[in-house]
Amino acid sequence: MNKKDIFRFDCLHLKSGKTLENIEIAYEVYGEPNADKSNGILLAHAFSGNAHAAKLTENDTAGWWDNMIGPDKAFDTKKYFVICSNVLGGCGGSSGPSSINPKTGKEYALDFPFITIEDMVEAQKKLIDHLGIKKLLCVAGGSMGGMQVLEWIRSHPNDIASAIPISTAAKHSPQQIAFNEVGRQAIMSDIDWNNGNYYQGNEPKTGLSLARMIGHITYMSDKSMETKFSRKLKDNKDVFTFNVGANPEFEVEGYLQYKGDAFVKRFDANSYLYMTKALDYFDVSGKNFTIKTKNKSLKFLVIAFKSDRLYPSYQTEKIARLLKLQGFDATYCEIKSTYGHDSFLLETEDETKLIKSFLRSVEKGGER
Repeated sequence: MNKKDIFRFDCLHLKSGKTLENIEIAYEVYGEPNADKSNGILLAHAFSGNAHAAKLTENDTAGWWDNMIGPDKAFDTKKYFVICSNVLGGCGGSSGPSSINPKTGKEYALDFPFITIEDMVEAQKKLIDHLGIKKLLCVAGGSMGGMQVLEWIRSHPNDIASAIPISTAAKHSPQQIAFNEVGRQAIMSDIDWNNGNYYQGNEPKTGLSLARMIGHITYMSDKSMETKFSRKLKDNKDVFTFNVGANPEFEVEGYLQYKGDAFVKRFDANSYLYMTKALDYFDVSGKNFTIKTKNKSLKFLVIAFKSDRLYPSYQTEKIARLLKLQGFDATYCEIKSTYGHDSFLLETEDETKLIKSFLRSVEKGGER
């Protein structure tokens, strides 16, 4: 049943107090629902992701978690009905700043209302209801996807049997907010940003590319950058040019420019601003993470990676503690990896073993 589709609904009352109308949510599904639709697993994507989590056909382009979704993989499509949607406020087919405002016939730009992680989850909940799923077997995701998982736990604990937050945090630290602000300033400083009204002209490609370059540095670890690039010069050169121009000289410079250039071809600058602000506003730490349910059979698998410097493992471990303090079955696993924050997309062998075992325990309702 692998397919992609658009779910449309009339309106959503947002956390900001505003109401967004005529909403579209792009989504993809993999596998088949069972008779009572109790095998549904919702995957929440990270900041630069979208609904395309895996290949829909053999000839399709790879998804962002291809090695984790499919027959006999972590999210086994012979057993589970897997759903992934593009977040509200994004630019991968769901309603966002680049969507057409029905009242003006032009792109919303900065007239698009502010979106929170909670709003993203409420849109997902409407999609899950639309698909006829009364209770999800699991909701899982890494990074920003992990924050959506935490919001599902807080807002809809009776509508899930389990959850897997990965490489994420209950709230942003000042440093994490600072990195996001530098990225936003890079975009807004671009002469083509034009207060967000760039859709009929030149896009702020330079600013968005720079924002992506800044962000990408936080996704890698010092060791992974040393292994991948060290101080190698481009094109196998062995002497410096003593040139301070725009042409990249080190391999790492060329790599960052490549990542920035590729990003502007698929991402909207205004969505970058909205989504990073949603991340910075998110806070389910301490008393904000009270889970109002009598169902103590909920199970949680919390995964972190030792080399992650965007969301250091101590932040992710705090989530497991918060869950245990409320009497829930929460397992914390820290995987050794040198890939930094990108580990959750790359260390799929270890993740697969953990997730397969965890999902079996959820299905059986017993010990792993």
